[in-house]
Amino acid sequence: MFAATRLSTNSLVEIPRRVDPSRTRPCYHQGWMTLHSSFPRLLCFFGLCAWLSLQSASAPSVGAGNSQSANAKPVVHFTDIAQKAGLTAPVIFGGENTKKYIIETTGTGVAIFDYDNDGWPDIFVVNGTTLEASPTGKGPASYLYHNNHDGTFTDVTAKAGLTHTGWGQGVCVGDYDNDGFEDLYVTYYGKNVLYHNNGNGTFTEVGEKAHVAGSGKAWGTGCAFVDYDRDGKLDLIVANYVDYDSATALAPGERPACMWKGVPVMCGPRGLPWAKNILYHNLGNGRFEDVTAKAHIDQTNGHYSFSVSTLDYDDDGWPDIFVACDSTASILYHNNQDGTFTDVAVVAGAAFNDDGREQAGMGSTVGDYDGDGRLDLFKTNFSDDTSTLYRNNGDGTFDDKTFPAGFGLNTQYLGWGVMFADFDNDGWPDLLLVNGHVYPEVDSQHLGSNFREPKILYHNNGNGKFTDISANAGPAITAVSSARGLAVGDLWNDGRISAVISNMNAPPMLLVNDLRNGNHWIAFRTVGASPADRPLKKSSAASAQTSTSPLHAASFTSSTSSTSFASSRDGIGAKITVKAGTRTLVDEVRSGSSYISNSDMRVHFGLGSATKIDSVQVRWPSGLVERFDNLPVDSIHTLKEGSGTPVGIAVKKN
Repeated sequence: MFAATRLSTNSLVEIPRRVDPSRTRPCYHQGWMTLHSSFPRLLCFFGLCAWLSLQSASAPSVGAGNSQSANAKPVVHFTDIAQKAGLTAPVIFGGENTKKYIIETTGTGVAIFDYDNDGWPDIFVVNGTTLEASPTGKGPASYLYHNNHDGTFTDVTAKAGLTHTGWGQGVCVGDYDNDGFEDLYVTYYGKNVLYHNNGNGTFTEVGEKAHVAGSGKAWGTGCAFVDYDRDGKLDLIVANYVDYDSATALAPGERPACMWKGVPVMCGPRGLPWAKNILYHNLGNGRFEDVTAKAHIDQTNGHYSFSVSTLDYDDDGWPDIFVACDSTASILYHNNQDGTFTDVAVVAGAAFNDDGREQAGMGSTVGDYDGDGRLDLFKTNFSDDTSTLYRNNGDGTFDDKTFPAGFGLNTQYLGWGVMFADFDNDGWPDLLLVNGHVYPEVDSQHLGSNFREPKILYHNNGNGKFTDISANAGPAITAVSSARGLAVGDLWNDGRISAVISNMNAPPMLLVNDLRNGNHWIAFRTVGASPADRPLKKSSAASAQTSTSPLHAASFTSSTSSTSFASSRDGIGAKITVKAGTRTLVDEVRSGSSYISNSDMRVHFGLGSATKIDSVQVRWPSGLVERFDNLPVDSIHTLKEGSGTPVGIAVKKN
């Protein structure tokens, strides 16, 4: 969990560098800074430095990033209503004033999902434990909060049967058995848990029965449901952090890797054994098969993996997997379309930053920030480093656009959860980052950071650049905490994106934007034609259903698909393209992402001043491409596979 400054010693990688003129560089050169430099040369050197300083002062600050002035008009205004809304239980995770071991530092994720299918998103908060045994002999359980449709939530954890305890970590959502109800997978240090949704408000833990509990020795972190072979049955990717054994864990300061800025701190991850990631294939009978070796996931090793974000980065119709890794290079598993993956992060430009350095990656998110129709990546990192923005070039590669986009500031913060979301509905996805240090010692030792840190909200300017608007974005953004997990979603079904944040040894936060504007929006819930529903039947054209609720179901013409592939019931992996005027907006239905969390899987688009959309196109995992017309704005629509106007079958291959 240290900011890495060099490549691993067990690998030699030549990183092609693309010179970015907007990046600031030090005003010296190794050949000049010697005792043999002549006096005239030194005069020239210092004169050049002075000239460059004047030029830099007169030029606009692009590389360092931009912050909104204190008297600027607010774009959004977030307040924390967690206490008022009923999210009062604290997240317990290790010691409060000191962290002796690395297991106490990673914190937990959160999920926003509609567990009872009432059309209103609910909230699940993963809980942890402490090194000391609970006085009652029973550790804290995670929490499920039911949405009461009135701005409040009710704790239904016990009623729902979600009583497992332990070192909880991450969570992801997906309907793995295609019964129409979303299930929960929760990672732990120890055995992981799969909660099957019974459809009556309760869950049954089936991790062992489904063969996805793991060995009990792994430290699971991020996860995501993904139909990597497009058979209509959701598979499961699980990231693992380190091979950790509490019985042999080293004390702070015991090794060089257990020091930070001269202060003894908990050990790791450097110096600890790495752990391999796991891929489970859904067999369709309520059970999974570990295909880690068969799918070549195990051929990428030596990483400390955290968050998992799925995306079809090369737009070939097959889902790929990005993994943010602590103190090591990121992973980009490219789907080979034959049941195997290849890690292409290095050749694709998504493994390191623009300086060719490994970074201490924590969270990741996916979005088309520049409106070019291609999905980009953003990653949070350790303190004393920038976050990283990878722009998708459309040719299978990425460019690091961190500095040109304005993210060269706020290096004092340690970032965790992060999500692209259009908070002001202007048609351009913004970025919310939550922060918090891992070392409580930073407060007492005055090491240039704080254990509890504010959030950062970057507003997308629509020109490839962002502005830090945190100072004017409301008290919930500037409030400090040691945050970890982050999930976003439309909790009120009114187009306002809210955020739920998991805090270390404190109650979660529920951020609500109470500043409304005149911008419009549209959102979609996808329902795939799962294998049991195929083949699709032809039907005549019909208009979209309407009601007084913002939840409208779309029903249009359909046709039978000739492809042998299928979609899962919840449509995970479907690509949605919205055309409104001159703008084309794209995103995918996605499980997981952020920092070990799961956001509302309904796909939301801000539309700005547009009062209508021209078309909506969905490319389903089955390969079927459909168009949906005449959908009103400011509404949430349910798009059912096979009920749209067929455009064709996606057959793109390598």
